[in-house]
Amino acid sequence: MKIMILYASYGDGHLQAARAIGEAIEDRGLGEPVLVDLLAEAHPWINAMTRHVYQKSYSLIPGLYGWLYDRTKPMKHDSVFANWLHSFGRERLRRILLGQRPDAVIHTFPLLAMPALKKRIGLRIPTCTVVTDFDLHRRWVHPDIDRYYVPTGDMKHELQALGIPERRVCVSGIPIRRGFRAAAADPSARERYGFRAGSPVVLVMAGAQAAAAAVQAMISPLLGYPDLTVAVVCGRNEALAAALPETAAEACASGRLRVFGYVERMHELMALSACIVTKPGGVTLAESLSLGLPIFAYQPVPGQERNNARYLAGQSAARLIHTPDELARGIAALIRDPVVLAQHRARARKLQRKDAAESVALDFCSSLHIMERTSVRL
Repeated sequence: MKIMILYASYGDGHLQAARAIGEAIEDRGLGEPVLVDLLAEAHPWINAMTRHVYQKSYSLIPGLYGWLYDRTKPMKHDSVFANWLHSFGRERLRRILLGQRPDAVIHTFPLLAMPALKKRIGLRIPTCTVVTDFDLHRRWVHPDIDRYYVPTGDMKHELQALGIPERRVCVSGIPIRRGFRAAAADPSARERYGFRAGSPVVLVMAGAQAAAAAVQAMISPLLGYPDLTVAVVCGRNEALAAALPETAAEACASGRLRVFGYVERMHELMALSACIVTKPGGVTLAESLSLGLPIFAYQPVPGQERNNARYLAGQSAARLIHTPDELARGIAALIRDPVVLAQHRARARKLQRKDAAESVALDFCSSLHIMERTSVRL
């Protein structure tokens, strides 16, 4: 079988989830995964512009993004706005389906061009949606999606309340890469990453849009605790990766601060860490939970990330932090109390679903009864 996985490149999470599902499909010999960034292929200029606006809205006007998110959260699938959103990429998807002839389609981003396209061209093909946040926006929801994969039982109940039958919803977790399934602290990896022996590691995920001054302000109180090692991952933010060693030269020289660019094997770094400070994107949170990491959500922006953090905070698996001093005090108190640290890790493990990608692949692919296509021309 050929399984098409549609994603979008707004942040890294949707792509990582798509890759994780594709890996699981290949590992189990269930078929051939084909990954498609639909908006980028259909409207490259619109994709580039909206990604830029999306990123800038997070850093410059997060309140506006949060307002738009909340205002559109209850929208129905057949509203004018929802129909307009889901129309992007429809014609390009029609041509892709004609060329690729997939047996099924999986969405890891709520750009649902498939339902209307199926009706328009008479194509009967199974589709599913994999929700990659702990917060449910109605943009993910369409009654003509055959199956939903969600991170929690609470979200399953939300979908049922919206009229989605229970049999069509599976609590799978959020798909994460295979490296997280069996990740464990490796002493040789600790030495390879340059961490001091016996020093707890505080992992800080800085983010692609993070400014050097803001990150420096955030980590300065943490660097005041000489027994801690602060590891900052800058991703593809080259300016930040270059600036931090200059502004915190003494901390870098003493080994209290380690600065990394893009890290391919994040599971190794997370496994060596005592806790994580991060933007609360769904996939990063799922990865953290898979390793039982206590999560500090630092100044989460309004929208899905703040709602993700609030959900996990309600499960006592994350803490929302608003100031650098609050962050430093909270982390120091946690790490210095082995009982509390163990409790945090235990609560995180209760929410972890390491095999989410495999669950999605096995459940969806094993239940496929490929429908006959009508004679309507693609």
